Amino acid sequence: MLSLPRPLITHRVLRCFIYFGVFVSCLAPLSCVRSPQPMLRIATNVWPGYEMLYLARSLDLYQDAPIRLVEMPSASQSLHAIRNGIVEAAALTLDEALNLMQDPSLDLRVILVMDVSNGADALLGRGDLVEVQQLRGKRVGVENTATGAVVLDAALERAGLHAEDIVIVPKTVNDHLAAWKNQEIDALITFEPVRSSLLAEGAHELFNSSQIPGRILDVLLVRADAIEAHRASLKKLVGAYFAAQDYLRQQPDDAAKRMAPRLAVSPQEVLAMFKGLGLPDLSENRRWLAAPAPALHKVATDLAALMRRHDLLQTDVKTDVLAESGFLPDAPP
Repeated sequence: MLSLPRPLITHRVLRCFIYFGVFVSCLAPLSCVRSPQPMLRIATNVWPGYEMLYLARSLDLYQDAPIRLVEMPSASQSLHAIRNGIVEAAALTLDEALNLMQDPSLDLRVILVMDVSNGADALLGRGDLVEVQQLRGKRVGVENTATGAVVLDAALERAGLHAEDIVIVPKTVNDHLAAWKNQEIDALITFEPVRSSLLAEGAHELFNSSQIPGRILDVLLVRADAIEAHRASLKKLVGAYFAAQDYLRQQPDDAAKRMAPRLAVSPQEVLAMFKGLGLPDLSENRRWLAAPAPALHKVATDLAALMRRHDLLQTDVKTDVLAESGFLPDAPP
């Protein structure tokens, strides 16, 4: 029987072990590689109350988290984007959120109360229009959203007027300045930064949101079906938001310089805008969102009832599961 020399067998076996070891060592890192986290997309339009999200980005507070801020020309586009799943979250007014919730296929959560309008939304008049009562028969520009409807409805009600007494001209916010300058309208429901720009050009403020306190607030709305896949990013986003808020309080001049280009105003005007806007801090957000009795529930319920009375909602909406406090810093999981 032919047999090979013993040293040759040992050498070949040793080579096989070496090659096998190299093969396994090459595979080991691949087994440890994590799947990349999906991108969290948040739709916003230009509004000072949403700027903390962009200030956080400017300060690199999101670090390497997969977070993308999607800039929309108006709230109408943000509504469309979250409704159709183009984005996972959107910064919207509470009444816009309620409007979305009429769709039974949409399950939505508010994870952050971003601001409470205290004069930043307004009805402006041109020329000799200095009182709401003078609007009878006039052209009033307004965005086709619940926010515009709520401000207009409240202003007309206080003046003893009705929607039939004016000519409503639908205008999205990206058309507000052009419509005003081209004299397509006599009055306009708008908000910052357009409000400040038009007041500087001689517009008269006929009514503002300080006259309807607590009725207009902005929230960060998330699709419930996106929460699990984006839990870590949502936590990072909200934490960075409050860190940016702290930066605004501690370094207002630098914060204003960072925010001014997006708002297309001077840093001084940025700081002036925030005077008409309340920015709820972490403790206030816990009051708004945390169980057992989140303040958001009562405000949303009252607002939904008001909207129903004025045909701004066509169906009843459930508000008892709207608030989600789990993404606030230091909140229990």
